[in-house]
Amino acid sequence: MTITHHEPFIRHCYALARQAAANGDHPFGALLARDGQVLLTAVNTITTDHDVTRHAELNLISQASRQFDPATLAECTLYTSTEPCAMCAGAIFWAGVPAIVYGSSAETLGEIAGGAFVVPSRVLLAYGQWQTAVTGPILPDEGRAIHQAYWPSR
Repeated sequence: MTITHHEPFIRHCYALARQAAANGDHPFGALLARDGQVLLTAVNTITTDHDVTRHAELNLISQASRQFDPATLAECTLYTSTEPCAMCAGAIFWAGVPAIVYGSSAETLGEIAGGAFVVPSRVLLAYGQWQTAVTGPILPDEGRAIHQAYWPSR
């Protein structure tokens, strides 16, 4: 797959991130795709759900693992507006989704938001017993703009 193939999905995640921020949550969005089709989408809901674990990727993986069998998940790609944190990367790994594509990097988020636990997902996932492909950043300037508009006012 080419980088340009991923761009529409990342732009969709960026729109979801802006939606999350409009809802009063942190600006993160994610989607699950298979064969070029979006199966599910999710946004960050840590504020509205009063639960610090309700990251967009974890919301998505929780729903996907209840809705789809392991064989289907093994054919999917998880797209996300920002590189998954350690918690979310672990959930994606354990759900058996073999590919992650992200927009903005964890390092960029850390620079802007003052990250306290910044671990690139490809570094963490390199320790897994099976391979999870990690691609990104994709359209990083668009992702940076979302974070720059949100975090400095917090």
